[in-house]
Amino acid sequence: MHITSMKSLILIFLRGLAMGMADIIPGVSGGTIALITGIYERLIFAIRGLSMGFLKKLLKGDAKGAAADIKTMDLEFLAALFAGIITSFLVLSGVIRFFMNVYPSNTYAFFFGLILASAVFVRRHVERINWKTAASGISGLVFAILLVGSGTLQSSHIPAVIFFSGFIAICAMILPGISGAFILFFLGQYEYMLNALHSLDVFNISVFSTGAVLGLLTMSRVLGYLLKNHKAATMSFLVGLMLGALRMPYENIVTTSFVLPFVMLSAISGFILVVMLEKLSGESGSNSS
Repeated sequence: MHITSMKSLILIFLRGLAMGMADIIPGVSGGTIALITGIYERLIFAIRGLSMGFLKKLLKGDAKGAAADIKTMDLEFLAALFAGIITSFLVLSGVIRFFMNVYPSNTYAFFFGLILASAVFVRRHVERINWKTAASGISGLVFAILLVGSGTLQSSHIPAVIFFSGFIAICAMILPGISGAFILFFLGQYEYMLNALHSLDVFNISVFSTGAVLGLLTMSRVLGYLLKNHKAATMSFLVGLMLGALRMPYENIVTTSFVLPFVMLSAISGFILVVMLEKLSGESGSNSS
């Protein structure tokens, strides 16, 4: 299905703004916002419909074949949506940086609550607990704790790491309850990319975007296969990953000066926000079925 009116484009753009607001906060899933606003299924089909086949045909001089391939892709929808997402990123990057610099302990506590609540909801996608899902969850937990503790990726912002971060983070769009910002947070690139957005660092934004585009074209199919054939184990691994990643906000809280009641209130606020969004997405999903 293709967009034919400017009104439709504007509405998709506004949905993109809302998704961008969610995606820039670790623990809040842009996919959840897509579900609430009724475009999740179209987004998934649009992503899976992307193909580089038209480029091959174009290079071979088959302009008619390339044009036919392009018509099968929902490019207007994706362009309007991503324009909204990027606009949100550019506008909100400065706001998030302000809170991280001025109120670090409360901001990281808020992130802690967001990620913890997201882990609880992702856990619901693990239909049964057995040795396979348990082993997968423990693997994710241990992997996250060790990676966060090592600081290997956190201290490195070379182009290869930025590219890899974009490649992985974009795939969160098709994972229920997983935030792209959480992936960046986990990889230690969140604050760095916020600064890149705020300062319009064209080089790092371009490297990240290239990774994201390639991730969208390749990893979406891999994740689709995993979710179709090994959903419980995959989701269990992600739950472990999210719980293990809580080490990062915790360490950022305890290494700064903080007032315990305010920190607890911030964490609870983050938890409640995710609960409310998930409740809305559940109601939206049941109404559309």
